[in-house]
Amino acid sequence: MTAGAASAGRADALTSDGRIVTIRPVHGGDRRALAALFGAASEESLRLRFFAAPSSAAISAEIDRLCRHRDDRHLVVAAAEAGHIVGVASAERTDDTARRAEFAVFVAEPARGRGIGTLLLEHLAVRARALGITELVGEVLPVNTGMLRVAHDLSARVWSRFGDGVVDVGLATGDDESAVAAIDARDRCAERASLAALLTPASVAVAGAGHHRGSVGHETLRALREYGFTGRLYAVNRHATPIDGIPVARSLRDLPAPVDLVVIAVPAEEVAGVLRDAAAAGARAAVVLSSGFGEAGPEGERRQRELLGIARAHGIRLVGPNCLGVLNTDPRVRLNAAFAPAPPPSGGLAIASQSGAVGIALLDNALRTGCGVSTFVSLGNKADVSGNDLIAYWYDDPATRAVALYLESFGNPRKFARTVRALARRKPVLAIKSVRSRAGQRAGASHTAAAAAPAATVDALFAQAGVVRTDDLGELLDAARMLTGQPLPGGDRLAIVGNAGGLNVLAADAAEARGLRVPALSPAVRGTLAGCASSDNPVDLGASATPAAFAEAAESVARSGEADALLLVIVATRANAPAAILSALGPVVDGCPDLPVAAVLVGRGDEAPVLGTRGAPVFALPERAVAALAHASTYAAWRRQPLGSRPDLGIVDVERARELIAGALADGGGWLPYPRVAGLLHCYGIEILPAERVRTGVAAVAAAERLGYPVVLKSADPALVHKSDTGAVRLGLTGAAAVRDAFDAVVAAGAPGAGALVQRQVSAPVELVAGIAHDPSFGSVLLLGLGGVRTDLLGDRSLRLVPLTDLDARRMWQDLRSAPLLTGYRGGPAADTAALEDLLLRLGRLAENHPEVAELDLNPVLAGPDGVVAVDAKLRLVPAGAEPDPALRRLRAAGRP
Repeated sequence: MTAGAASAGRADALTSDGRIVTIRPVHGGDRRALAALFGAASEESLRLRFFAAPSSAAISAEIDRLCRHRDDRHLVVAAAEAGHIVGVASAERTDDTARRAEFAVFVAEPARGRGIGTLLLEHLAVRARALGITELVGEVLPVNTGMLRVAHDLSARVWSRFGDGVVDVGLATGDDESAVAAIDARDRCAERASLAALLTPASVAVAGAGHHRGSVGHETLRALREYGFTGRLYAVNRHATPIDGIPVARSLRDLPAPVDLVVIAVPAEEVAGVLRDAAAAGARAAVVLSSGFGEAGPEGERRQRELLGIARAHGIRLVGPNCLGVLNTDPRVRLNAAFAPAPPPSGGLAIASQSGAVGIALLDNALRTGCGVSTFVSLGNKADVSGNDLIAYWYDDPATRAVALYLESFGNPRKFARTVRALARRKPVLAIKSVRSRAGQRAGASHTAAAAAPAATVDALFAQAGVVRTDDLGELLDAARMLTGQPLPGGDRLAIVGNAGGLNVLAADAAEARGLRVPALSPAVRGTLAGCASSDNPVDLGASATPAAFAEAAESVARSGEADALLLVIVATRANAPAAILSALGPVVDGCPDLPVAAVLVGRGDEAPVLGTRGAPVFALPERAVAALAHASTYAAWRRQPLGSRPDLGIVDVERARELIAGALADGGGWLPYPRVAGLLHCYGIEILPAERVRTGVAAVAAAERLGYPVVLKSADPALVHKSDTGAVRLGLTGAAAVRDAFDAVVAAGAPGAGALVQRQVSAPVELVAGIAHDPSFGSVLLLGLGGVRTDLLGDRSLRLVPLTDLDARRMWQDLRSAPLLTGYRGGPAADTAALEDLLLRLGRLAENHPEVAELDLNPVLAGPDGVVAVDAKLRLVPAGAEPDPALRRLRAAGRP
């Protein structure tokens, strides 16, 4: 969490057993609750906390300390569950500027072993970091093994040492990689426990299940029964008369036994009361199908906030409202708590959809193509359960082999980026190309801000995280079919074997357009294909090829080792037997389990959806099959790449940078003058070409004489972007007369009183632009692209979100279409790409540490054999507001999108 967003408020979070606690500051009104906390503790617990049996006066003094008004030297947070404080943690520093603070934690004995102490320390560290505290230290008795374990589980950077009968423990408040990895592991464990009642319930009640066919409640109840839900099933309505033999109660409070999941399908104004009844019935999860909430204006938003408040107060995980429902095809569960027309076949694809209509389309497509689904969750308004929660759940779900997402908004995009990247390292993640980000269009005055629009930012987020992004629903399901039941390609070589030359050619063209190679086969392999119309790749067997000949050719190519994927193209005619061809090819496909295979069957509307017992997908058109294979190849290539690391950048003066930023903001912030920009960049080892600011033509000539000709004269107005378009820059000035002649026009192009900058003119083989744009939700985005006047003309650029790894920096320049210019195109000099990567890493660290940097443009950045140098720089500062911390474990707050 950023400074300025220091977590002064409440945050709901999950314990390791999936329950909900509220982490909040302690205030004066908590005296009685704290007294109850300590009063219920055993003598041994108090001795471990106070190092001796405390007197009532000592406990009273401790409560006084904990309830003291919060300031920069004193932090206290409590964990509350069901209205009772079950834990408390504090940090005290000796003075206002100390970088260390002493911490203490106490958790009620019945609540121990559930990760509450860990949660308190995580939140305490974030709040302390916002106050400039870099380390929390404490003293622990050696016999207090539980507290020692809590501290050491936080991060690999926790230190401890024994002396004078106590163990000193220290933990950094920064979110280093080991700490974040540990937090993510705890988060996944808690999410899985929390969502068990939602996706694997032992009992379900449908509230609002009437007797009339066609109503949402009735149809959902029928879907549960007809699909064969394996647990106890109840219906709730006012009449309490049985529905098709299913027991009915007038209220959830009248059920004969506690219930895990409640599905609510009543009018919006009744939902809150039903949810309270669900809490009384012991429910741990609820799915609200009803509409009339956040999507329905201010009154609906109020209802939704009330609903979330009830759910959190009673430890209920909530899906919806305004959603389609949930589904789990596991034969041990068989949960169809949704009113979609029909359930899909069982399989390995998990689906989360924010849109009910898109969810129905996905399920229908899966049913028609035979794409098996493990779980489906319609998120609706995402009042509580979101994509981030489900990603954490599916990470360890053995039934899920791939994940498909349709999300229209991101509650915490930076957490999403990190968690989905971890999931994609294990399982493919697919997403539909839809952007309705509430970040809105950026209205910045820099190239980077203009480029980092929501669609481009989401593209960058998905690319870094390894998400397979598709243009439409059909393409997503096609890719899912390749990625759930097939091995990943080992490379980008595609072999095509078919009985129709024209379709083979179309398939080859589509493959090369999608980044796949269709290489020639070796003479040895071609020799085994004698008698074919074409024995090279693509292999044309001719329309009259028999099933046996087709199978023999396919097996020869499949076992050659000269292809990373195989596409079989079959055209049905009245003169051949496509069913027999498919039957003959099945054993070939099954006999090559390490080779991904797709087939195309054209000419029959009732084509088999899969081929062989392993279920290789069969498509209706070659372009669809090739697109699916290309997505699989791209994903496989991403997964083969190492993750990269955040390298040590040497001397970086973060504190001096903070001082400069604070001073500039105190002066109003906004676009900074060139000297201030240079000073701030210098703190991160980023040097820009020296420039002298002048206000008269005489001074400009004098500066040019000192710097040496040729020089560049440009407006010192920090808000100008396209200087060359407005006459605000003149290049190649070789003498005093040229400088004098250019001065008035250059100054007139900028803001009154801005003056001009004089720089020595330098050159390099390649001009680039690099920069930063910050968004409160997505965080900071880095840009690299062609610079100078070509920045907007060609649009050749690459974006990445922070934090940036060394491999991210390398891929940024390698992604450019103009990358060959940096490596010696047509005999030209190669640029120092290591220096370019270092520049990008420093910009990334600057952006990561200082969200106040709203926009930064370095344009042009000259890249050559001797390094890189930024010739011009524009930087805008704004105060940082409250932003979601990507490493802090907390549930969605009321009112967040």
